[in-house]
Amino acid sequence: MTAQAFPTMPTPFNRDGSVDTGAMRAMVDWYYENGCGGIFASCQSSEIFYLTEAERVLITKTVADRARELASAHPERPRLTVVASGHVSERFEDQVRELSAVTDAGPDTVILISNRMDISNTGDDAWIRETERLMNALPDIPLGVYECPHPYKRLMSETMLDFCGKSGRFFYMKDTCCDAAVMARRCEILRGTPMKLYNANAQTLLESLRTGAAGYCGVMCNFHPDLYAKLCGLWESDPETAEDLQAFLGIAAFTEALAYPVTAKYHLKEIAGLPLSTVDARTRPASELTDYHKSCIRQMERLAAVMRERIG
Repeated sequence: MTAQAFPTMPTPFNRDGSVDTGAMRAMVDWYYENGCGGIFASCQSSEIFYLTEAERVLITKTVADRARELASAHPERPRLTVVASGHVSERFEDQVRELSAVTDAGPDTVILISNRMDISNTGDDAWIRETERLMNALPDIPLGVYECPHPYKRLMSETMLDFCGKSGRFFYMKDTCCDAAVMARRCEILRGTPMKLYNANAQTLLESLRTGAAGYCGVMCNFHPDLYAKLCGLWESDPETAEDLQAFLGIAAFTEALAYPVTAKYHLKEIAGLPLSTVDARTRPASELTDYHKSCIRQMERLAAVMRERIG
C-alpha cells in the first residue's frame, strides 16, 4: 500500500460562532486536490473538547458526505478515506452514545482516544478490559486509536498495541510518540495485522516510512499537504529528493509551536484562498494571531514554493 497523507482538520466557524459547513466542504476539496489520501475529521485540531456532540457529528457527516461526492464525481481517482473521533466523554454510556452517533455520520473508521479508556491510567490490563467493553458495545465498527495529548497523553504500550492489532477490529493508529525507534518497534508489532500506523511527527516521518509507517497524519497538512503527499509517494523511488523534502518538512513543522489552529486557518484563508469567514478558534481567538505569526507562515509558504519547483 502506498503511504498516504491525512490532514487533521480544523473546524471553520461562521462569524456567529456556528460551524461553517460550506468552508468545510471547500477544505475537503483542497485536501483532495493536493493529493491527500484521507482526512482525520473531528479530532483535536477540530477542537473536539470544545464542541457539542451535535457539532462533532455534523463535522463528521459533512466531511464524509463530501468525500463520497468527490468519489462519485471522479471514479478514476482513489477516494478519500475519512476517519473521525469525537470521543471526549468520561462515562462509558456517554462514550457509546457519542461514538455510535459519529459512526452513523458515515466515516470509514471511528477513532478511539487512548486516554478515554482507563482514564485514571492504572495500567495495561485495565485499559484492555475497558477497550474490550467498548468494542463489544460497538460491534462491527472499524476502529482506530489516537494518542491525543488532551487532557493528557496516554501512549500505547506494546501490550496495548498488540491487543489492538490482534483483535482484528483496529485499522488505524495516529502515533504521537515522536520517537522513530519506538515507531519502528510498533510497526513490527503490527506487521501482519490490519492496523496501520500513521506518524503525527514531521521530523521523523521519512525514517518512520522506511520502517513501516503507513503515512503522515498531522497538523502540517493544513499548510502544504501536497508536499506530504509527494514524500509519501516518492520516498522509495527517489531517496535523494525524499531527503531534501524531509529536511524542509521537518524544519517547517516547528511552526506548530505558534498560535495553532489560528495559524492554519490564516493559511487556509489568506494563502490558500479558501472561503473561511474568520480565523477564530474556540481554544484561542484570532486576536492572538500576531504580525510575527503571519510573517512566519508567509515565509514558510515561500520556501514551500521553492520546494515545489525543486521537485517538479
